[in-house]
Formats: sequence, structure tokens, C-alpha cells
Amino acid sequence: MKTAVDLHQMNHQNPQSPGIDYEMIFQHAPVGMCVSLDRVIQTCNGALEEMFGYPPGHLQSLSFSVLYPTMDEFLRTGDRIIPIMNARGRYSDERIMRRASGELFWCHVTGRALDPGHPLGAGVWTFEDVSEKRPVTAQLTPREREIAALLVEGKTSKMIARDTALSPRTVEMHRASLMRKFAASTSSELVHKLVGVRG
Repeated sequence: MKTAVDLHQMNHQNPQSPGIDYEMIFQHAPVGMCVSLDRVIQTCNGALEEMFGYPPGHLQSLSFSVLYPTMDEFLRTGDRIIPIMNARGRYSDERIMRRASGELFWCHVTGRALDPGHPLGAGVWTFEDVSEKRPVTAQLTPREREIAALLVEGKTSKMIARDTALSPRTVEMHRASLMRKFAASTSSELVHKLVGVRG
């Protein structure tokens, strides 16, 4: 199977859709999009560059790690993605990402492996800035950011412990810290505050 995607070639090989400029569609999509190979950005559209605050062409050939708050979060997310991509061929979550300026923001990320047998090989990814409905208001540690993202997905402490290879007690400790930082008295209230819902 091919692992590289040539949008220009796709345009000329699809006899069902003559005249459709797939490169133009990709570049003008309303969400950030990129094609990656082994977690390195091969090509991306202007919406992705703008969202993360990079000049045109700057992200090409860079590791996804530049979009994460820390290298540790980049590595842990990769470890978490592999079993899900192996099972489903796609992955989706909401997580805190980092702009070129250092600003942290919530981002909805969806990816699909082009070869299900190689989940982090060639892939197509979309990124949507959801910071307007979910601002980052508290200073969180990298582990708290990871646990907050999993709580927003509706995962229990036991599920988070399994996904992160932490003990349930450690997850509970981080959840308690998040509850203090967000002045939440219940887990449900914490999740509502994390997603920006006002009750």
C-alpha cells in the first residue's frame, strides 16, 4: 500500500470527478487539515497553520510534537492512539494543544490511518479549535491536562488508569487537584467546567 498521498495526483486519477481541484479543496477547508507520515507533517492547509500561529509552509516536515504542550504529552498521546487506531482505524479526542506563541488551547483532533496495519504511519488529520466554548482557565500540569481530556471523553478513573498506566489512586489524586483548581464540588461539575458549560 502507498504510504504517501499526492493530492495533485489524486485530482488527475479520479475519472468520476473531472474538474474538481482537490488541492484547492484541501487548502481552503474550514478546519485545520494535514497529512502525516510517522507523526511528521507532510503537508497541511492554511487553516492549520493559522490555528497554531505558524507562517505558511513552516509546519511541513515538522513533528507533531511542536503542537503539544510538552514532549511527554506528545509521547503519551502516541502510546494511547496506537491501540485505538489498531482497533478502529481512526482516532478522535479533545485535548489541550500549544500554539507557536506558547498559548494553550482546547482542540478537537480526528485522524484516520491510511494503512490500518500501521496506525501511526500515513494518516489524515483534522484539527478544530474549540477554545471559544472551552477556554483554558487554570494552570494545569501535563498529567492534569491528559486526565482532564480523558474526563471530558466521559471516562471513569478506572478507565483513565488503564489508558494512562497509572494507578486508580493516582488518577483520583489528579482528579481531586483538578476539582480544587476549577472550584468544582462534584465530578460532574468538574466535567461541566472543563467543557465550558455554565450550570
